[in-house]
Amino acid sequence: MFRLFKHYIPNAVLLLGLLDFILLVVAGELGWLLRARQIAMDPGVMSGRWVQLLSFAVLVQLAMISVGVYGSEALRSMRYATARLIVATSLGIIALSVVYFLLPGRTLWRSNLFYAMGIALVLLFFVRAVLGGVLGTAPFRRRVLVLGAGARAERLRKLAERPEAGFVIVGFVAMSDQKPVIEEAISRTAIHNLTRHVENLSVGEVVLALEERRNALPLQDLLRIKTTGVHVNEFSSFLERETGRIDLDTVNPSWLIFSDGFSSGRMVSSVMKRLFDVAASVLLLLATAPVVVLFAVLVKLDSKGPAFFRQTRVGLYGEPFHLIKLRSMRVDAEAAGAQWAAANDPRVTRIGRFIRKVRIDELPQAWTVLKGQMSFVGPRPERPEFVSSLEDELPYYAERHMVKPGITGWAQINYPYGASIEDSRNKLEYDLYYAKNYSPFLDLIILLQTLRVVIWHEGAR
Repeated sequence: MFRLFKHYIPNAVLLLGLLDFILLVVAGELGWLLRARQIAMDPGVMSGRWVQLLSFAVLVQLAMISVGVYGSEALRSMRYATARLIVATSLGIIALSVVYFLLPGRTLWRSNLFYAMGIALVLLFFVRAVLGGVLGTAPFRRRVLVLGAGARAERLRKLAERPEAGFVIVGFVAMSDQKPVIEEAISRTAIHNLTRHVENLSVGEVVLALEERRNALPLQDLLRIKTTGVHVNEFSSFLERETGRIDLDTVNPSWLIFSDGFSSGRMVSSVMKRLFDVAASVLLLLATAPVVVLFAVLVKLDSKGPAFFRQTRVGLYGEPFHLIKLRSMRVDAEAAGAQWAAANDPRVTRIGRFIRKVRIDELPQAWTVLKGQMSFVGPRPERPEFVSSLEDELPYYAERHMVKPGITGWAQINYPYGASIEDSRNKLEYDLYYAKNYSPFLDLIILLQTLRVVIWHEGAR
């Protein structure tokens, strides 16, 4: 995997993204030439329109990222890829039209965009069909050797069996005399030279998956493997990288303390984040004011009670604050006390069901962001009634409050909506990953991917 600003990007996704960018530039140029020939105009030299071609490629690719073109489902299914590519190119053309209106001459002519869009779709479909049919996924997967043959090794095998996995396990080595869970594992005593065994299998990474590490680390073997240029990784860090979350079953305080993350250099990033929050919240409040007013009236007409509701949530460093949303439930929804939301929740009103699906009920939270109590990106703030019990039941739950809560977050775009202790545990693993690896780049990915969640109604309840 390639690491960019502390966030891991699978090699296959990175290579495909670079190829897509080149194809988008080509599509923009072909669209220009086709339109110029149609109106009998001299197309000029390509070097004279680099700004227009790059703006076309950048905006369309950002739209592709935002609707999930590089997600696991789209990478392994042409059906998913087709739907998302059509939506992405359409959104990209809309964005380009807006930029053309605001900054004339900085994008391709609007008369070019129809041709460029059609050519881009053909090229993007073609390259996915060729790569999927001819190369498959094997060339893009890292070859991994697992040292261990117990329950942890079995977890890695199941992880490697996922269609979107970025690695393939080429072997297991049983490092102890205990009965192995992985029956095909080779005993360490049967391998005369482990370093040569790694070289013979063309291994790119060795993962340590021992059940008991105390006094059992094969330090001499690991040192020799490391000096040959093969990457050596331990179990928890490998899971973090491959899944985008921190596995609560295997981490301990010392791993959190000594592993990479929680950078002290995030002061500048925090300032940038706050400046973005202020600017974006002001623009969002101004742009969506008519929509909020309209649905506030509809909420009032649909059911008795106020259009907005305020609810206490736990924020940064565990401090409480009041969250503001459009009301989507009946006013007596919690007459019996606080409770989790559920699928097809009968407490949700008719208008409430719609505004929840399209996230309109979230828009007033921009005011909370402007006040500095929330950010656009961060762990979802939870209610105090639930936080006290979750902190007792889930390890490291309090650590999610070390970053400012957000309207959207890493957990929201990666985990479907859930309302139980188990769901809270799974979301906590994503929240801890965000808190540990926060960067403006990760925030950008989350903001773009939030559009995918809204468009495809993923996680809405």
